[in-house]
Amino acid sequence: MSTRINDGIRLEVAGENALMLYFSDDGQESLVITPSISSNVQQATQLIRQHFSVEIIDLIPSYASMLVVFNLLEIDHHHLRNKLKTLLKQCVSVSNKQGRLIELPAYYSLESGMDLQRIAKHAKLTVTQVITLHQAQEYRVYAIGFAPGFAYLGEVDERIAMERLTTPRLKVPKGAIAIADRQTAVYPAQSPGGWNIIGLCPIDMFNAQTEPMMPVEVGDRVKFVAIDKLKFFELGGKLTEMES
Repeated sequence: MSTRINDGIRLEVAGENALMLYFSDDGQESLVITPSISSNVQQATQLIRQHFSVEIIDLIPSYASMLVVFNLLEIDHHHLRNKLKTLLKQCVSVSNKQGRLIELPAYYSLESGMDLQRIAKHAKLTVTQVITLHQAQEYRVYAIGFAPGFAYLGEVDERIAMERLTTPRLKVPKGAIAIADRQTAVYPAQSPGGWNIIGLCPIDMFNAQTEPMMPVEVGDRVKFVAIDKLKFFELGGKLTEMES
């Protein structure tokens, strides 16, 4: 069952205790990634968190959608749908609503960014030019996942956009700054991964013992700031052997 909340938001049942919100520009059905849609996702997330307490178990925002998981002991589909319809009519398209600006230190080098030379060769640029282009942008946090703290940031300059690796690496180090297509991200923990590594960030992207647990949230803006090796170590960074 699909319900249109307004020109930019559509609601569907996604399970026994879940609803899915789909966001679009001007009522279009196709899901695309734009700053205005990301702003609406951010607005909706904030509104729901402010107006629901025990009823909502979890909110999982993405590029152009949000999964709302609710407590069946507190509310049912029908009543939650009606409350969301009323609440989210407050959401309006504000194309350039600005989130917080978060600066993340980045140690760019051939020892910390094993794919820098390959990206430079592909783009017909120098390694220095690749680094300059990467830190020149302000990136919007469009979504968080596949792991806690893994923020999908967009968009990188098209000149340094790179396809994912054909064969993912089995071990990508914590803090690896990487590019896939026109997205960039920081790996919050050591894990397998197929993104192209260009540097390392010494800042924890997820820590369950701190509040907040992540330095960024959906809607924030991120800017990478180059640091040298000494500063990287001073901020707690570690160099680990990378799989080629």
